[in-house]
This record gives sequence, C-alpha cells and structure tokens, in this order.
Amino acid sequence: MDKKGIYIHIPFCRNKCPYCDFYSRSGGEREYNNYTDMLCKQISAFSENKNIIADTLYFGGGTPTVLGAERITEIIESAKKSFTLNYPETETTVEVNPEKRDIDFGMLFSAGCNRISIGLQSANDKELQFLGRLHDTRDADRCIRSAINAGFNNISLDLMIALPNQTNENLRRSVDFCASHGAKHISAYILKIEEGTVFYKNKDNLDLPDDERTADMYEYLCSLMKEYGYKHYEISNFCITGYESKHNLKYWHDEEYIGFGPSAHSFFRGKRFYRPANFKRCYANEIIPDGSGGDVEEFIMLGLRLLEGITNERFRIRFGYDIPEKYIRRAERFEPVGLTKILDNGFALTERGFMVSNSLIAEILKTTD
Repeated sequence: MDKKGIYIHIPFCRNKCPYCDFYSRSGGEREYNNYTDMLCKQISAFSENKNIIADTLYFGGGTPTVLGAERITEIIESAKKSFTLNYPETETTVEVNPEKRDIDFGMLFSAGCNRISIGLQSANDKELQFLGRLHDTRDADRCIRSAINAGFNNISLDLMIALPNQTNENLRRSVDFCASHGAKHISAYILKIEEGTVFYKNKDNLDLPDDERTADMYEYLCSLMKEYGYKHYEISNFCITGYESKHNLKYWHDEEYIGFGPSAHSFFRGKRFYRPANFKRCYANEIIPDGSGGDVEEFIMLGLRLLEGITNERFRIRFGYDIPEKYIRRAERFEPVGLTKILDNGFALTERGFMVSNSLIAEILKTTD
C-alpha cells in the first residue's frame, strides 16, 4: 500500500507578515481549544475504515506553535490513533517562528516530532524589520539552540532573497548563519509580491531588484550552498545529503497526501480536493472537489521542480512505460543554452533553467510542436 502524507494547517498568527498570502488569522485560547478539537474529530472521521498508512506528518501555517506544544501533541496523538504512523521513522515536521516567546521543544520531541522548520528569513536585522518579522537574529539563535538542546537534529531554516538593497555579503551572512547552526535543510525563496498582501498595496514604493539582479542573486545563492556543502535538490530547497524534506517530496513526486484545516489541499485515491479558506465552512467539514490528479502532464510539471528531473525508472513505475519521446525532444531544444540537460534515463532542468521554469515547462508540455 502506498504511504500518504498528512498535512495539518494551523491558521493562527500573532502578526500577519506583509508578504504573506497564506490563509491565517489571529486567535485566542478558546479558539485554539475549539480548533484543536475540530481537527482531532475530522482526522478521526476521515480515517475511518480507510486503513491509511502515512510516513509524513507536517504542521504548517500560519504559526503552528501559537497553539502551544500541548495542543500540537494532542493532534499528533489523534493522528497516531487514526493512521498507521511508524515512529520514529515517520517524518513529523512542525513549522516554528523564532519569536521572543518560549516554545516547549521538549514536549514536541517527546510527542514524536523529529523535524523543525524555522522561519528565519534572514540573519540581517534590517531585512527582518523590512519583512515585518517579530524576531531578530538573537531570537533566532536562541530558538535554534533550544531545539537542538531538546534533541532535534533535523532542523530546516527558511531564507528570503531578492529583497530591496540586499547584497551578496548579506546573503552570505545568512547562509553562514544557517550552516554554523547546523541546519540540515535550507529553503530559500525569492520574494514575490502577491495580491492581497500589504506589500502588494505598497508595491510601487518597494525598491525591488530587477529580473537580472534577481537571477544573479539566485545563481550566487546556488554557488554559496555548494560551497557550504548543501545539495540543491529542488528549485528553492537545499540540504545535507539524506535530509531532503520527505513530506514536500510527496508533492513534487506527485504522490498522495491528505490535508486538514482551512485552505488545506489533498490528493487522495486519484482525486484532488480542498477545504475552503473559511472557518465556518471548515468547521462544517465542507470539502470541495478539484478534479482528478496524477496524469502524465502533472507528473512532469511537478517533477521538473527537482534537480533529478524526470527519470524513466520513476515514470515507468507510475505509468508502466518509458517517458514519451516528444517530451525529451522538446527538452533537448533548450540544452544548448544551458537550461535543460538530457540524462541517460530522462531529462531535467538546470539551475539556470529553474529561473525560467514556468516558461520551460509550458514549452515541454505544449500540445503541439
């Protein structure tokens, strides 16, 4: 039986970052209790008679730790009762913001959480202020050390690049901070101005780098990661070998997962569906169908986010035949300019190709030549 991923959305935040377009809101103790009860009931109801084996459990947000370690533990225990989770092998991740409040990492570790993803974003305090973060670099240092002292070895840190006035020196300082604190995984995202955010309303006043400078920063980041010993395995993700995010690989390998909480998406038994980004409708356990998933085009589109690309081995396991020649032929057109690479067993985008991945993938998947 295929193993699924479980995603649990915790939509509460103490402060809405000006760049964030994820579904989140403020809350209080009563609402946290009600939300925890709702999640546990929906997890139990969904799992009934389905015999689901899961090997990843991921708490995202929002800021999951706003609930507190005790409520997160309650949700983990509910998941353990509802799904087959083989601890300690099951990768269980909790996203954390390194704010000035204490997080009971010891309780999270005892509950079975074995991976922490910390929203560092930068090791430069001026950049953190621009991003509207509630922490500074000292808070981040304290947070990481607390997690390590509680027993966590698998720690991921988030960074943001292409910020106004961001220099290569500042970027190096942030990567050095991550490496010196023993981060096994680093996610580095280019700042994008999304509709509905504070930054979007103020976009004309933001002195953002142009496309050329952004591409230069991305290439510099990739070179830095190699220098520090991190493998570039996905467009925005780097890791020490063996510490890839198993949960996120499910998305990029087009494997199945189940989401709980408002705005959470699922891909289960060949169907895609999601829960509305609305508390009332989510509490009513409303699920919105979103069509079928897992076809050839979707598989290629998601797989090309990975540096490994699309391999005949993985494609054959999924569909029973080798990669159709038309896709390889289209990818070959971009190899002379260094955007794709044709492998003995498939094809992939290069790091340069990642910068224009949307356009490249559209060309590779187009219906006519």
